[in-house]
Amino acid sequence: MTQIATVERILDSTHAVIAVPRKSACGHDCEECAGCGVSGASVRATAENRVGASVGDKVVVEGSTKKVLGIVGLVYMVPIVLFLLGYFAVGALVSSEAARIALAGLGFLLGLALAVCYDRHLRKQGGLTFTIVRVF
Repeated sequence: MTQIATVERILDSTHAVIAVPRKSACGHDCEECAGCGVSGASVRATAENRVGASVGDKVVVEGSTKKVLGIVGLVYMVPIVLFLLGYFAVGALVSSEAARIALAGLGFLLGLALAVCYDRHLRKQGGLTFTIVRVF
């Protein structure tokens, strides 16, 4: 996964703090949709700086696509799978619609809790790692 970022500060000779603009599906054509309030939001991360980029430089950064897809799968798919599993697994055992809905909701909340725990674990390990490929 390749993105364009801005170097905000230099940590040491091989690492820098970068600001990566947050992407969304809307395309940021705010005049057409009355706006979403997300314009200008960015994510800060630490990147390996082997190209000698300086503060304020626009750079091309590369991140691990495999890791990003794993995170996306966890955050979006696990809650939905646990929701459906809770609904249909209980449906095979109990005919009560209220019990099915309650366990489906608990499955969804469990999926969200797993995603939050994984996010905290990932942050302790340093989060997503980026590498500055070149100065833009």
